[in-house]
Amino acid sequence: MNNNPHAPQHKAADTAAAQPETFRHRLPVQMRFNDVDRYGHVNNNAYFSFYDLGKEDYLINVLHIDYRKVSVAPVVAHIEADFFLPIFYGDDIVIETRVSHLGQKSFTLTQRAINQKTGAEVCRCSTVMVCFDLKTQTSAEMPDIYRQAIIAYEDM
Repeated sequence: MNNNPHAPQHKAADTAAAQPETFRHRLPVQMRFNDVDRYGHVNNNAYFSFYDLGKEDYLINVLHIDYRKVSVAPVVAHIEADFFLPIFYGDDIVIETRVSHLGQKSFTLTQRAINQKTGAEVCRCSTVMVCFDLKTQTSAEMPDIYRQAIIAYEDM
């Protein structure tokens, strides 16, 4: 359960069946000066760059995707984020990534930005990734090698 007071609240029936989330994949991100807006905090657009770094690292190091050699690659079909607390320039932020749903042609990545000093979850992102055949330019069944890598890594 999310202890962040700014996080969306779920009904008791939703949380009763929920399993505790385990994020095995962690990636510290480097903030750039141009990520900060005139209010002194990281602009909401920069969060998606942070999540992209986490996605890319997950795909390369967990699924072992070499984009120069694959015929089917995961692409973003839908992305949304909830912002709970601001990030300020100089905050130590880590992006945690996990697969929260595994389908036939797609999977859902849940990611969260954690302030390492306070331990607070500052933002949460959900991304539906669809397997895409690069030759036919259509959705495709998830390659078994991707599925097995996710199941092994996430202990599903």
